[in-house]
Amino acid sequence: MTAILNILLLILFLVSTPKESFQDDQLQIRMKRNWGFSSGTGRIQGTFTITGIGPENLSQVVFYLDEQILGEANSPPFELRFVTDDYPLGPHQISAVGSTAARGEIVSNTIQVEFVSANEGWQAAGNIIIPIVVVVLGAIGLAVVVPLIFTRGKKKQLPPGAARSYGHYGGAICPKCSRPFSRHIYGLNLGLHKYDRCPYCGKWSLVRRASKEELDAAEEAELTAAQEGKFQPQTSEEEALQRDLEDSRFED
Repeated sequence: MTAILNILLLILFLVSTPKESFQDDQLQIRMKRNWGFSSGTGRIQGTFTITGIGPENLSQVVFYLDEQILGEANSPPFELRFVTDDYPLGPHQISAVGSTAARGEIVSNTIQVEFVSANEGWQAAGNIIIPIVVVVLGAIGLAVVVPLIFTRGKKKQLPPGAARSYGHYGGAICPKCSRPFSRHIYGLNLGLHKYDRCPYCGKWSLVRRASKEELDAAEEAELTAAQEGKFQPQTSEEEALQRDLEDSRFED
């Protein structure tokens, strides 16, 4: 019973307390990068914006770099943009003092930074970006080279008009042999197209994801060509070589 009474009293207190008493009476400053370099550990170079966040009755924010005034903002959002190259290199402290009608001045938190030169910033950024680019290019290379190695000369034999499922990546129509096929996970994404391999003719080409109507029409055309005797199934290099060897036995 006592616990329930305490909860009711707490709810009544929360409801009856003026909203102003719950407003954050502290001033917080945050910094974001507009352009340039930021190491994530405080080493920065370029253009940045400082924002002051405080109570609703905040009327002015004066920003400081060390003990020197960096600038001020007199209306929401209380922001100030600055360029690190305009100030000496090395460690600095960024802070702010806000003005309110109720409390007068309120002091913000302090952000520790280190201004570095443009060359040092680009060099540090390159040390981060270059390994990422190498990994991405390596993954793309593997996505292309591995299928080329393991699918070389291999062709899929599927009767014309046979039922097929195009899977998660959808189907495409080969521009070389006009047969519909399922796009592969190893196909290289190039925007709306994939650089993919047709399993029937073995050719690589840029193909887009075809609609169900287009795939149905391609299947129907494939079946019609087979019924008219125009469909020529593709053969692999090994099958073609074996066929040539068998035909050569009947030659003089």
